[in-house]
Amino acid sequence: MDLQEKLASLPTAPGVYLMKDEAGEVIYVGKAVNLRNRVRSYFQKSAAHPLKTHALVEHISDLEYIVTDSEVEALILENNLIKKYSPRYNVRLKDDKTYPFIKVTVQEDFPRVLMVRRRVNDGARYFGPYTDVTAVKKTLAFLRTLFPLRTCSKKITEGQQDRPCLNYHIGRCLGPCAGLVSKEKYAEMIHEVLMFLEGRIESLLPELTERMHEAAAKLEFEKAARLRNQIRGLQALAERQKMVAQHHADQDYVGCARYGELACVQVFFVRGGKLVGRDHFLLDCSQDEDEAEILRSFLQQYYQDASYVPREVFVPVALEQPEVLESWLGNLRDGRVYLRVPQRGEKRQLLELVMKNAQLLLDEATSRAAFQEKAAEKALQELQEVVDLSEPPGRIEAFDISNLQGTNIVASMVVWENGDFNSSAYRRFKIRGVEGAPNDFESMREAVKRRFQRGLQEQEEQAAGGKSWAFPDLVLIDGGKGQLNAALQVRDELGLIVPIISLAKKNEEIYLEGRSDPVVLPLNSPGLLLLRRIRDEAHRFAITYQRSLRGASTRGSALDQIPGIGPKRKRDLIKHFGSVKRIREASVEELQEVPGISAKLAEQIYQYMQKS
Repeated sequence: MDLQEKLASLPTAPGVYLMKDEAGEVIYVGKAVNLRNRVRSYFQKSAAHPLKTHALVEHISDLEYIVTDSEVEALILENNLIKKYSPRYNVRLKDDKTYPFIKVTVQEDFPRVLMVRRRVNDGARYFGPYTDVTAVKKTLAFLRTLFPLRTCSKKITEGQQDRPCLNYHIGRCLGPCAGLVSKEKYAEMIHEVLMFLEGRIESLLPELTERMHEAAAKLEFEKAARLRNQIRGLQALAERQKMVAQHHADQDYVGCARYGELACVQVFFVRGGKLVGRDHFLLDCSQDEDEAEILRSFLQQYYQDASYVPREVFVPVALEQPEVLESWLGNLRDGRVYLRVPQRGEKRQLLELVMKNAQLLLDEATSRAAFQEKAAEKALQELQEVVDLSEPPGRIEAFDISNLQGTNIVASMVVWENGDFNSSAYRRFKIRGVEGAPNDFESMREAVKRRFQRGLQEQEEQAAGGKSWAFPDLVLIDGGKGQLNAALQVRDELGLIVPIISLAKKNEEIYLEGRSDPVVLPLNSPGLLLLRRIRDEAHRFAITYQRSLRGASTRGSALDQIPGIGPKRKRDLIKHFGSVKRIREASVEELQEVPGISAKLAEQIYQYMQKS
């Protein structure tokens, strides 16, 4: 069925539509109360469409639609599809998957509080998303000074009798693994943590004060002192929060600023009448996108994953179909939510402050991006001259070798492409052909050969309709003349034409093919700074992989060598004694106390541990 036939057969029901280009890629996702009227309106020549719509229509070759039962369902589906496809013509959060959350594992008997990068349906409470990782870490550190939360990843059930760790002995954990706190008492503390994360500090303080007085009356002075310290810490935090409303309302103030295809949305969080925090988000949008559409798209994408939806959300301009958004937000909140556009008074003043902050952050982001783009352009032009390339390199691949005294030899390949690192194109190699003494030359030869052999193989597959690696415009080798020659030999053996250079760490010298003397650039030259940055990233990636292998090889235990000791018995022994050292010190009779350990096996373990 062609596009015209699909337009003619569109239903009048609410739903979501997906516009596709010639390649079948989804370029726009939208929702509609009436699919037929909405989708057909794009193709009416008489309509006064904005430039974005004209550009979109020119690229539409196909469309799909999904009928829903209501407008709210259409809104939810639209948001999910935007996240899935990241369509070119939709407003979307930049790198939204990387925003961290604070996770409280309330589904566990003794919950933990930790930072995570993804929100999943596991029954836990999530707070965020946050754009500042450092702020999240500081929040967690502050929480752990106020509340003795467990930080281990053990699966703990009530009544468990493990040996408590150091955190218990220094007062940083209540010791649930050793049965030293009940599930109910621990849950009380988690309730306080949740109130803190929700920004309801003023509501939390009276509860803690009452419990402190109760503890003191019962002569539980240690508990009373801990509660006193918590109260002082929270009071100090509350004093730094600015009162912005006389009534104790929960509100979010949302404002935005736009420059070209980049928008910045700033959110101020007001809880109990106090400004408890703020955050900002960058969004990709078209140049002629209006403010209302940017805000609508942001609210959909942000609140779908947000930990808390307030009763009131203030925005600077009226949004299209606000009642649908209010209904959806109300479902998330489990209560009525109002989208408001204040025109005057304190609320309008605060909203203007939000928009001013958004503009300042956008100016900072665009000037930083422009500076970085200009610096990268200058660096690439300098490399073009130094290496004598026909044009500035668009893709640079860098290789590095890492080993520990000849063991666990690995190589890394990182990719700098279109002005930034392309981590999805990174590769790592476990070196197979080098054993014993370290040999960086042979290791480099193997890594480069495997990369380019794979590239050639995928080029052949691409001819048959497959997908292939792009070949680099420049290869950077970490090392001196020896490592460079090893890579050049591989390139020539494979019959490739790829420029290869190396960067020696000692004096940051650049070695070029066919030149005996290195090129020495000023330490602050843009070209050298870029090469060092790429080289250091390759080194980091190699070291990370090498350490992971080293860790895997050293995580073994002396128990692994004893016949008859499998994973379960090993776990039981360590759970019973607490460590391998205590197992070594145990007698045969003490070993037999472990369930599943017979007298014969206990004797065998004892003899082996004494010898080892």
